[in-house]
Amino acid sequence: MSKEEEFVQMIQENQGLIYKITLIYSNEKEEQDDLYQEIVFQTWKSFDQFKKASKPSTWLYRVGMNTAITHINKVKRKPLMVSIDHSFINYTEEIEVEKEEKIQWLYAQIRKLNLLDRGIMFLFLEGKSHEEIAQITGISTSNVGTRMSRIKQKLKSEATPKPAKTWN
Repeated sequence: MSKEEEFVQMIQENQGLIYKITLIYSNEKEEQDDLYQEIVFQTWKSFDQFKKASKPSTWLYRVGMNTAITHINKVKRKPLMVSIDHSFINYTEEIEVEKEEKIQWLYAQIRKLNLLDRGIMFLFLEGKSHEEIAQITGISTSNVGTRMSRIKQKLKSEATPKPAKTWN
């Protein structure tokens, strides 16, 4: 019997053993199939070293276990690859475009304000408190609060679509 025939016979006789090793060391069917092929490949590579001092199944089990452990260690070192759905990318881009449009709209509305109100809005968007805005602009804190309320109300009314005029 040739070396190749002897190898094929050993693999055929021990398919169940190899399959059990793959079940123990991997969860997913695809990974089990990959591991099965890797065990067969490693068995072939080391087939010349098999001295027949032990049963073929014992030797195959050792080769299979070592291959599985090596395989697990390789998988652990690999970064997790996540498939990105293109519709998610498009959705994310749409959100960014929408956000950018809203920011541009807000700045356009702020540019319509008088100079003092523009400054107040700018300072507010910069995260300044009413007290800080009052100190910077030279107006009272209560006046800042009043102006902020009016500015917000104006921006809200600009954001709300106006009903179409009807001619009666």
